[in-house]
Amino acid sequence: MKRALAIGLVSVQLLLLAALVLLPHGSLWSVNAGVLAAAIVLGLAGAILAVLGLRGLGPALTASPIPREHALLVTSGVYGRIRNPIYTGLMTGGLGLALFGASVWHILAWLALVLLLAAKTRWEERMLVAEHPDYRDYGARVGRFVPGAGRLRPPSRPDPRDSRRDQPGSTP
Repeated sequence: MKRALAIGLVSVQLLLLAALVLLPHGSLWSVNAGVLAAAIVLGLAGAILAVLGLRGLGPALTASPIPREHALLVTSGVYGRIRNPIYTGLMTGGLGLALFGASVWHILAWLALVLLLAAKTRWEERMLVAEHPDYRDYGARVGRFVPGAGRLRPPSRPDPRDSRRDQPGSTP
């Protein structure tokens, strides 16, 4: 069941990215030199970020959102600034494609991609917390898609006062 869901999510993600490339150009706004430049910058920035994320994972890389068993948790390089650089790169590049496409369909495809990647990330992170005991601490320090934003709640720490209650001769 888990593998089928993973394949389905990745397939929809690829379809949305293909839609952003293949949808007919619209006329919601004029694609002048400024819009074209912004679209190119967003596209290149997204591609660079995604490639840095892919390279940074090394042997932990998998096409599936299901973490590779026994792979080390990567928290350095671009992963030291954001937890999901590949997804951030896809969203950023997708925004560039939507800007260039200038249609309602491009906007809807991009929004669907963002929502899909956000949901996929939450599912993936639940599995990473189960696989890597240090993931919650890492997630509390590092933003989800942009630095500083979307951090996880830190793990609850036992109150040291609670441990004194269990000792003989202590008063509650």
